Amino acid sequence: MQSLLDPAILFFVFGVAAGLLKSNLEIPPAISRFLSLYLLMALGLKGGFALAHSGLTGEVLRSLLVAISLAVLVPLLGYSLLKRLTSPLDAAAIAATYGSVSAVTFITATQFLDRSGLEYGGHMAAAMALMESPAIMLAVLLANQLRTSAQLATSGAHGATLQLGAPSSTPVGKLLHESLTDGAQLLLLGAMLVGLLTGEAGKAAMQPFSGDLFKGMLAFFLLDMGLLAARQLPQLRQNSPWLLAYALLAPLLHAGCALLLCLVMQISAGNTALLMVLAASASYIAVPAAMRLAIPEAKPSLYVGMSLGITFPFNILLGIPLYTSIARWAMA
Repeated sequence: MQSLLDPAILFFVFGVAAGLLKSNLEIPPAISRFLSLYLLMALGLKGGFALAHSGLTGEVLRSLLVAISLAVLVPLLGYSLLKRLTSPLDAAAIAATYGSVSAVTFITATQFLDRSGLEYGGHMAAAMALMESPAIMLAVLLANQLRTSAQLATSGAHGATLQLGAPSSTPVGKLLHESLTDGAQLLLLGAMLVGLLTGEAGKAAMQPFSGDLFKGMLAFFLLDMGLLAARQLPQLRQNSPWLLAYALLAPLLHAGCALLLCLVMQISAGNTALLMVLAASASYIAVPAAMRLAIPEAKPSLYVGMSLGITFPFNILLGIPLYTSIARWAMA
C-alpha cells in the first residue's frame, strides 16, 4: 500500500482511469518527449555523481557483467518459448521487446529505493544502457535467418512459415549504428559522463534541476504513460490468452534469472533489486521503433500492447515492491 500511495504511482493510476473513461485528457507529444529526455538526463547525472563518489569497484564490474549476461539470456529464453505460441517473426519481435529495458520502470524503481532507504550504485544507469541494444541485434539476426530459410525452401514445402518475396534482410550494421547513436541513450551516457567529471561540485550546482524537480516530472510523465497504457488495453482482447499470460509471468521469470545471477556474483541488495527490475521490464519505445524497421512483418499491436498494456502497469504497481522485497530477503 505504501508503494501505491506514492504520488507518481497514483498519477499513473489516474492516467489509466482517465484513459479507460475515454477522457480527452492528453499530454502533447512534444511535452512527453521533453519529459522523457529530462528524466534520462537527470538519471544520468545522478548516476555520474554517485559513480564519481564510489569509483570503479569490483561490485561495479560484476553488476555490469550480470547486466550484459541478462541482455543476451532473456531474449533467447523468450524466443525459445514464444515461437511455440505465435509466428516466428512475431516471437522474435516480442522477445526483443522483453529482452530490452524500460527506462521509466527503472527510474520509478530508483525512486522507490530512495524512499525505502536501500542504497544502489550510480553505475546502474550504465547497466540499463548496456541492456538496451543486444536484444535488438539478436532479433534482427533471428529475423534474417528466418527469411533466408524461407527463401531457400520451395514454395510448396510443408515446413515453410514465410512466403517468398518477404522483405529483404535488414543490415545488422545499420541497425547497430542506429541503436548505439539513439538520442535518448546518448543523452543518458553523456549526462552520466558529465556527472562523473564534475563530481560533488556538479551535484550541488545541478541539485535544483536533477533533484528538486525530478519527482514532479516523473509524476507528470507517469500520467502520460497511464493514458498510453489504457489505450493499448482494448487491442489485447484479440490476442491469445497464452501471450497475455506470458506478459504477466515473463517478468517474474526474468527477475528470477537476475536474482540467481546476482546471488552467484554476490551483488548488493539495492543493485540486485534494480537488475531484477531491468530484467523484468520490457521496452515500449526504443525496441518497437526498431522492430517496425527491422521486422515489419511482426504485429506492433502485439508486442507494444503486451509490454505497455500489461507488463508496464504490472511492474509499476506490483513488480517493483515485490522485486525489492525479494532482493532484501535474498541478500540479507
